[in-house]
Amino acid sequence: MILLKPLVNEKSMMLIKQNLYTFAVSKDAPKEAIKKIVESKFKVTVLSVNTVNILPKIKSQRSRKGNFKSGGIRKAIVKLKKGDKIALFEQATTEEVEVRTAEGERQGSVKEKKSLLGRTKVRIERNGKNQESGQKNDNKEIADIKTDTKRPTKVSQKPVKKGEK
Repeated sequence: MILLKPLVNEKSMMLIKQNLYTFAVSKDAPKEAIKKIVESKFKVTVLSVNTVNILPKIKSQRSRKGNFKSGGIRKAIVKLKKGDKIALFEQATTEEVEVRTAEGERQGSVKEKKSLLGRTKVRIERNGKNQESGQKNDNKEIADIKTDTKRPTKVSQKPVKKGEK
């Protein structure tokens, strides 16, 4: 297997703006083979391939004597033709959808944000004057509840003299 995994980190995401995509590849993979596999798998045109060998780091562990090496990898930085994109590296997208009741009244709008890892985050924004005033009343009720449940602590209580009440 030549292509091991796509490298999705902050630096590789910045390189996407320049049409450069980063992959972890096997240590003995030649550039020609990397180019052919990326073109066939992702249906894009590869202009050039640069490879970087990252040496393993020597680390030590407190509980054991001696050192050990963490695995080094080989990175392939692939430059694509202008206009070509690889879907694995796409930024998070935001879609807006209107929510309506069965009668056709507008309930609000839903903003759906999809992340790189396939997880979706949904945020609902409600529109309309009645709903906004209802939200303000809810906030006041929540504030009232918070003040009712707040009990004075020993530090905040003032000492009461015997003659006063």
